[in-house]
Amino acid sequence: MECLYCFLGFLLLAARLPLDAAKRVHDVLSNERPSGYMREHKQLHGWSSDENDWNEKLYPVWKRGDSRWKNSWRGGRVQALLTSDAPALVGSTITFAVNLVFPRCQQEDASGNIVYEKNYRNDTGPSPDPYVYNWTAWTEDSDWGNGTRQGHHGKPSPHPTKWNFVFVFHTLGQYFQKSGQCSVRVSINTANVTPGPQIMEVTVYRRYRRAYVPIAKVKDVYVVTDQIPVFVTMSQKNSRNSSDETFLKDLPITFDVLIHDPRHFLNESAIYYKWNFGDNTGLFVSNNHTLNHTYVLNGTFSLNLTVQATVPGPCPSPSPRPPKTTPSLDSPVPAGDNALEPREIPDENCHINRYGYFKATITIVEGILEVNIIQVTDVLMPVPQPDNPLVDFVVTCQGSIPTEVCTVISDPTCQVTQNTVCDPVDMDLGDMCLLTVRRAFGGPGTYCMNLTLGDDGSLALTSTLVSIPGRGDPDSLLRMANGTLVFVGCMAIFVTVIALLVYKKHKEYKPIENNTRIVVRGKGLHVFLNCAKMFFPGNQEKDPLLKNQPAIL
Repeated sequence: MECLYCFLGFLLLAARLPLDAAKRVHDVLSNERPSGYMREHKQLHGWSSDENDWNEKLYPVWKRGDSRWKNSWRGGRVQALLTSDAPALVGSTITFAVNLVFPRCQQEDASGNIVYEKNYRNDTGPSPDPYVYNWTAWTEDSDWGNGTRQGHHGKPSPHPTKWNFVFVFHTLGQYFQKSGQCSVRVSINTANVTPGPQIMEVTVYRRYRRAYVPIAKVKDVYVVTDQIPVFVTMSQKNSRNSSDETFLKDLPITFDVLIHDPRHFLNESAIYYKWNFGDNTGLFVSNNHTLNHTYVLNGTFSLNLTVQATVPGPCPSPSPRPPKTTPSLDSPVPAGDNALEPREIPDENCHINRYGYFKATITIVEGILEVNIIQVTDVLMPVPQPDNPLVDFVVTCQGSIPTEVCTVISDPTCQVTQNTVCDPVDMDLGDMCLLTVRRAFGGPGTYCMNLTLGDDGSLALTSTLVSIPGRGDPDSLLRMANGTLVFVGCMAIFVTVIALLVYKKHKEYKPIENNTRIVVRGKGLHVFLNCAKMFFPGNQEKDPLLKNQPAIL
């Protein structure tokens, strides 16, 4: 009898050996994981449990550092790049993309074959064979020529000959297998995914006769969240650097809310934006993702935004109605009294509110609010300089006093820069921002000039078109003709005055109280000097009429 027991035990042990030797999917695709990992997540649609057996003959398993990895691909190692559009809001769809990067000078052609690039040369010269892997030639194999393959459960599965790679995705205790070329995408719905960071692992195999060879492994972390992913961009017209969240007083700031929703999960949702700008202006509620706000005081302010959206979600768990009280201890409570209240029966289309939050600290400072060019004049020189004419621009600004002025002179389309000049504004302008900027232009023509006034926190811009006439320009000829007429008129007045003086000198003497020649002389001389100033402008800073003119830069 003891021998019989030993024999039966041997049979049981022998029967158990294949089960112990068989590898599970999670043994192959994943690192160590806690027990009960699969039970923490619900079933993903179309995915299989990684408790299933793994067909190691069809899909060999190599550990990291195995020497066979070096020969898994001709010409080097293949890299797999895994990306996703995470973070994903619970209930939305998240998409993973895997792209294969081949060794140098290798690429995939339209048929899915791996070929060398044109003009490829190895150490011995041009390669006589253009193919790295000619998958088409392998379809003559009986297992592949009919366009199907045998799955590891013994059932044929579709396998077009151009799908030469197998991508095995593994996450949440489940796996999904997809065939494709050098790039594939897989999407999952996150309704059954627990919020938090998760890991996606992908193993890539290539065809090799009747089996496959592993060529790359990659993994990445993705995040599923129950809060709406929110980001806010802030911009202002004259702010020098909005990225440091420093803005100017008395100018509107544009706030633009960006919701990360690549799969358009919230397209049908009513979204509300609740703003608190931290400056005691109250709460602003809007259904528009953009909003303008102006701070009227300097200082530091705390910005708070709450985004609310109604989205499809799990229905609330029904709560049992409390048992009815009975006057007698002998009366049992009917079983039906523990049923649900009719109003608490969940609807088939349940919705919940999801929220997203954004906070920022904003600094408000003084700055240049506006700049204007109020006058443009030609600079008349004693010696004409037609190749480099000078022009004065009288500029005013509002806000703080600038510390620098820059000009960019371009072609008429403002696209091709010809000259850039920057000057410090170091004179004391007082409370009034008024200055003259003098610039030289490269000959006759039309120019676009951008002028900016700046300080540490702001940069104000204005633009104008400048026309420099040439010698043959009608306006220039007209000005020359006018100048000639004025000169002739002044000379005539000058000759008349001289003649009058000579005439008076030879006339008979009269009492001085009745003589008006000094007045006439003064008037004539004044007219003559004014005419002379038109042709010899020189430096007129001593003229009392120029005492209030701005300094020239």
